[in-house]
Amino acid sequence: MLGVGADAGSAEIKAAYRALVKRHHPDAGGDAQRILALNAAWEVLGDAERRRRYDASRRPAAAAAGARPATGRPAARRSSGAASDAQLIAWLQQVYAPIDRLLAQVINPFPAQLRALSADPYDDRLMEAFCGFLEESQARMRKVETLYQAQACPAVARGFGLSLYHCLAQVQDSLAELERYTMGYVDSYLHDGREMLLEARRRRARLHEERRRLEL
Repeated sequence: MLGVGADAGSAEIKAAYRALVKRHHPDAGGDAQRILALNAAWEVLGDAERRRRYDASRRPAAAAAGARPATGRPAARRSSGAASDAQLIAWLQQVYAPIDRLLAQVINPFPAQLRALSADPYDDRLMEAFCGFLEESQARMRKVETLYQAQACPAVARGFGLSLYHCLAQVQDSLAELERYTMGYVDSYLHDGREMLLEARRRRARLHEERRRLEL
């Protein structure tokens, strides 16, 4: 059902499941019954104990005799799958998690900062406070860029890494537009910067959903 070999590792199974769900999802014009079948297959193959019982039922003689693979290839594939999972977990913890915290420190305070400035954009004290927020945000985004470039995103999560990249670009572009506003009070810069940061907020929320799927 998932189109993987009997000796596929967990990372390969997860990648196949995600790709098929994306392809056959009803929102993309797919078949709801196919999705149900894919979910049923995932419930078995995605759980280590259920998969063991399923494999044993398909190979009763080998299971009863405790037979080992004729070559080292299946074991190597399982080992490779476990290594891919470990690599993904490490990347999520060491790269994505600190990036997400820094993004929160830029995105979440913005509405309050903008409201404060809106009281009187020509008040030097209010503008100075807003510029201070932008400077701190830009410093955080430099840390984000360093983290993102320090460790490559695992191949199994390449789509997630690309989504994260687009979110970061949205935030950086937003800060650039907002800085332009502070230099000339051109309302279009403020409008564009605000809309970009709102889009970054939405992208960050979708990243949270994608991460939960990665951890299935």
